[in-house]
Amino acid sequence: MIRSILLTTFIMASGTFFSQKLKTVSYQDGNQKLNGMITSNAGKKLPGVLILPAWKGIDEEAKTAAIELEKQGYIAFIADIYGEGKIPADNDAAAKSSGYYKQNYKEYQKRISLALEELKKNGAISDKTAVIGYCFGGTGALESARGHLPVAGVVSIHGSLSKDQNRKNEALTAKILVENPADDQSVTQQDYDNLIKEMNEGNADWQIITYAHSKHTFTDPKSPDYNEIMARRAWNHTLMFLKEVLK
Repeated sequence: MIRSILLTTFIMASGTFFSQKLKTVSYQDGNQKLNGMITSNAGKKLPGVLILPAWKGIDEEAKTAAIELEKQGYIAFIADIYGEGKIPADNDAAAKSSGYYKQNYKEYQKRISLALEELKKNGAISDKTAVIGYCFGGTGALESARGHLPVAGVVSIHGSLSKDQNRKNEALTAKILVENPADDQSVTQQDYDNLIKEMNEGNADWQIITYAHSKHTFTDPKSPDYNEIMARRAWNHTLMFLKEVLK
């Protein structure tokens, strides 16, 4: 009972904290309303980071990342990929929704591009922007590079590495960092090898860091896969990469 009360109190406090630090920004994709979130330093001329959340939409991990990035001197914007009224309620719905955008990758790239425009409208320096993404968002980070979106670099954090093999490998100009958990059962050796082949054929500036004893959602404190040590290392690697490409 006490544990339940403490957890409820923590969640309520977290919600208040995020509401004070992050502002909702509404934007459109045709008739579909999208509701992203931006850090409180919006409007300043600073490097910008677009955050692509996991498969259930904007969550606590994405919000925490945004707050931490603001502390590092970045404007951070969390994209809304699904849109108002279409946020998945459970894992089955999330799998269906994220699967749609993985298959219809041009629509995914468009939603990312629209969010990137909002980031720049809110002060991010045009040639000093990057994309980071978690899980489904990690897939989106790679799609940002594949779609030739105007970003300096992308970070895929336990994202899917696969791509339809009917798609041709093309030049990749954005620098790429892939943070891959060693025990992620959703990533096959073939996926891994194909991505390296794609990046090499695209003449990309790329790096893959693999984290030992880590399952799929190893960076999320709410996940049973959470690995505190490896999550901290992954975040430090993200910050090191962003500093290199944006500052």
